[in-house]
Amino acid sequence: MRKVVITDVPRTDLEVVDALAPYGVATVHEALGRTGYLGTGLRPIQRGARIAGNAVTALCAPGDNLMIHAAVEQCTPGDLLVVTTTSPCTDGMFGELLATSLRSRGVRGLVIEAGVRDVAELNEMGFPVWSAAVSAQGTVKATAGAVNVPVVVGGGIVRPGDVILADDDGVMCVPRADAAAGVRTAEARMEREEATRAALAGGQLGLDRYDLRPLLRDQGVEYLTAAEYAEGRH
Repeated sequence: MRKVVITDVPRTDLEVVDALAPYGVATVHEALGRTGYLGTGLRPIQRGARIAGNAVTALCAPGDNLMIHAAVEQCTPGDLLVVTTTSPCTDGMFGELLATSLRSRGVRGLVIEAGVRDVAELNEMGFPVWSAAVSAQGTVKATAGAVNVPVVVGGGIVRPGDVILADDDGVMCVPRADAAAGVRTAEARMEREEATRAALAGGQLGLDRYDLRPLLRDQGVEYLTAAEYAEGRH
């Protein structure tokens, strides 16, 4: 691993970032062909937050948050800090004091594939966090890593300047080159969902809305009465 801090990464236009945020992770994930989801290991420590921001990445040694402090300096308004470690770690690498520092720089939240602590304080200050663990175990500041390099989080690649979306459903990454198209496809999907919602609220069944009856038939599904089933017609 090259020990570097990249200082001038390109970022996604904040108008595009802010346009993606309201659609949420599930809608954008589906709209982009079910790509970009960073897995079930990243869970919110709060409920109800829905944010998007430009990724600033930090690659740390396990149990060592030195590079998080280095990454704070590289953050600008509208960013979202993404942290992972060179091997699995659940230590509490981030807490209230680092959140205070990030907030002063306009950072919107944190995604960390490790542990956090000071959960009550983070929730009280309204700083959104998605983490792989919660742990009171502290860390040291001793080993250099890297800032603003591509990292692997939850099996997905996150590059500096990509858009990170996070809400109660989890976290996803939208590559910077795909972000503007993501807004358009998410809007189109939302329009379709609104039409479907209205149809279902009016009593139409999903079986008919999605034309699923032929699929059931082709799969050999039979419709039987309870008496027919009891008589062995199966």
